[in-house]
Amino acid sequence: MAFDAATVGTTPWTIKGELILNCNCTVFCPCVVSLGKHAPTEGYCQAWSGVRIDEGMYGDVDLSGLNVGLMLEIPGLMARGNWKAAAYIDDRASDDAFDALVAIFSGQARGTTGLFSVLVSEFLGAERQPVTYENEGKTRRLMVGKKIQGEVVPVAGKDADTDIVVTNTEYWMGADITVATATKGRVRAFGRVWDFDGRSAEICQIDWKGPR
Repeated sequence: MAFDAATVGTTPWTIKGELILNCNCTVFCPCVVSLGKHAPTEGYCQAWSGVRIDEGMYGDVDLSGLNVGLMLEIPGLMARGNWKAAAYIDDRASDDAFDALVAIFSGQARGTTGLFSVLVSEFLGAERQPVTYENEGKTRRLMVGKKIQGEVVPVAGKDADTDIVVTNTEYWMGADITVATATKGRVRAFGRVWDFDGRSAEICQIDWKGPR
């Protein structure tokens, strides 16, 4: 069945996979635990994110195997809104999958990402780009054309084989967040020029769904 704009917000959808995020906070971003009640460490938030979809459906539209890049800009407390956001959709996506992913990542599809429709005051747009998401050992890499070049690694703990994980949170992305840092965090998009090497990063296994 093709994507139907008239059913956005009522069509069931699921996404399972992994998300990485790198922001301008010093390690570690306070939003994970404070849920946006604590200001970002620099007073405002600039971030890029990548999503690897291992399994995903929007109605009958298959999203499995696709990747998505995101750019976020938040002027102060996360919970107060006024976010600006942009989405970069894997150029391998069919037209129906592209429309479905835009609906999901703009919040229109409701469910886990529905908060975007409330918190994002300006959706800068969605573009097709070559989006690659690579895992090499504990390193995760995101490449979005010439727009985003990112690489994150878990912060080392006492036991080098065990990641530092903040568990049982109410964070919107997922309950368990691996504490990480960026070895590369470069954004060149929508007039923004950001470099977040050495700044805070997060790794999260995601299991999202909608519209409820």
